[in-house]
Amino acid sequence: MKKLLTGVLLSIIVFGCTSKEYGMSPDKTAADPNTFTNPIYPNGADPWLEYFQGNYYLTTTTWTSQLVMRKSPTLAGLASATPIHIWSESELERCCNFWAFEFHRLKTEKGYRWYVMYTSGIAENFDRQHLSVIESEGDDPLGPYTYKGSPMPDSWNIDGNYLEHNGQLYLLWSEWVKDEQSIFIAKMLNPWTITGDRVLISRPEHEWEKSGMKVNEGPEILKRDGRTFMVYSASFCNTPDYKLGLIELVGDPLKPESWKKSPEPVFSKANGVYGPGHNGFFKSPDGTEDWLIYHGNASEKEGCSSTRSLRAQKFMWNADGTPHFGEPVAAGKPVVSPAGENGPLVTQVQGTQVQLVSKVNHQCVAVDADGKVAPADCNNESSNSWALDYTTNGHYRLVNKDGKFLGQESAHCSAGNAANKAADLTIAPWHNQLCQQWKLVPHDQGWLGLVNAQTQQPLQFSDCTEPAPVSEKKSVEDVPQFIEQKPACALWRIQPLQEVAITSVQSGKAISFTGETKAGANIEQDEWKNRASQRWVFVHTENGFYHIRSTASDNVCLSVAHKSIVPGANIELAACGDNHTQWQVDFLMDGTVKLANRKSNLVIDLAHCGVANHTNFAQGQWLNSNCQRFQIKPVQ
Repeated sequence: MKKLLTGVLLSIIVFGCTSKEYGMSPDKTAADPNTFTNPIYPNGADPWLEYFQGNYYLTTTTWTSQLVMRKSPTLAGLASATPIHIWSESELERCCNFWAFEFHRLKTEKGYRWYVMYTSGIAENFDRQHLSVIESEGDDPLGPYTYKGSPMPDSWNIDGNYLEHNGQLYLLWSEWVKDEQSIFIAKMLNPWTITGDRVLISRPEHEWEKSGMKVNEGPEILKRDGRTFMVYSASFCNTPDYKLGLIELVGDPLKPESWKKSPEPVFSKANGVYGPGHNGFFKSPDGTEDWLIYHGNASEKEGCSSTRSLRAQKFMWNADGTPHFGEPVAAGKPVVSPAGENGPLVTQVQGTQVQLVSKVNHQCVAVDADGKVAPADCNNESSNSWALDYTTNGHYRLVNKDGKFLGQESAHCSAGNAANKAADLTIAPWHNQLCQQWKLVPHDQGWLGLVNAQTQQPLQFSDCTEPAPVSEKKSVEDVPQFIEQKPACALWRIQPLQEVAITSVQSGKAISFTGETKAGANIEQDEWKNRASQRWVFVHTENGFYHIRSTASDNVCLSVAHKSIVPGANIELAACGDNHTQWQVDFLMDGTVKLANRKSNLVIDLAHCGVANHTNFAQGQWLNSNCQRFQIKPVQ
């Protein structure tokens, strides 16, 4: 291991260029960070939410052939979080009408994996809706994902969920029996395969379960103090009487008599909220509170369509050990945010591992043995790698290996401090403050500025010296960008580390090559299959440019066919080297990236915005489209 460099460069400060120079304005004071209001956002039907390693992750029904996920360090931030398509489908038997996604972290022989279970069917109607399951490559809820199978591909079944009980995994779901929609259970061999009998455990019995239609659906598991409850949705979702019921498991899960149903509903319309249902549960970030996530309508006339909006509220427990959900909170009423949301929080977040490399001296931002932020030799990855984590509103967090966050010292975090006041940087637990967040501002030749969201000042080493003016070496093939030059001390490149998958924000599919590993191999998208043809590394060339090299060979990289600068030219493999095999990586304000070719200055573009496997990539003009946005995801 190489030691951190010591000497004159001992710290990093934020000063130099003003926010005006970066074309940015200071952040306005946001709403009270300690509260939020319902609904969190519209069109949030059938929500499922997990708080995991510093972020909330959320899915909701789309009715399309795409699974969408959002993430944010705060519950209120989900309203402006970037929707990322983590999966899409074009196979006729499971292509369309996606409903009610749930994702569960289960332990496997490979370690923890996320399993997304969703309902989908054919395009023409809803007669063949059934469950499917995809599995994450690693421990990141955002994937990439691999399709694993359908537990029951030949029957109508929806609203799948897992029950882990006494070391056995079970599947819960809802299906029709004559004129009743009821809840069933079966043992599982693995998270996508059932075995043995399919046992009916709950059917609509009470009048409050029969409004509009006789329905029991959306079974969700809630455990506490050794007791297991199933909370489910009752009555037809198209009525204002859609509501929640409660059942307790008191014996063998495969025996119907082990499921004891409460005679009255536990959560119903109130306070101007209609049809509250299809819920999930989550813990507050500090683990001390229990929370309910659900959808509801603002009118009796709104049914089960895009009018259903996302809502959340804390719930308590009755003296007899059963959950007490209370009533739906009225729209617009301030709700205190989940405990621990604003820290202090120390956690490893999921995200791309990167280095921050200075343009001037090619050193990296690191943390020394005393926990101080300092420059270091970039070869010492153990001390200078950071997880780059998008928050919301154009901000990123930088999290070190100890789960602490790069920011200004706490004394300079308040909005009252002068924006031009220099302050040493530090790493500290997360406190949900702007001084712990950064904006990545693209610049010329792949360089960028890291601008503090509190002060609007760029990051730079404390006693950095600007290099003497020299004519910068450029290839005659480089396209002039005609932008004002910024001080080199305030410019950086972000070096992605490890092997990565590059997934389309439009489809969730991975950039892959076909055929043999050689020049001329075509680049297309494919669902993640953990193949060498889908794994890439970013190798620095010069300035802020990179080869995106296949891990299948040290000699071939992503390139533009025939060194073309024409829109529509194909993306393929070529021998690494010339400008047409080099790329600028722009980290965008929504947490995604665009990949611009150094020679043509055009970006990688997904043909026809297709979601099918084997859809081609070419280069095109930047249109600010999901078809040109990607995520860089570490893979194991």
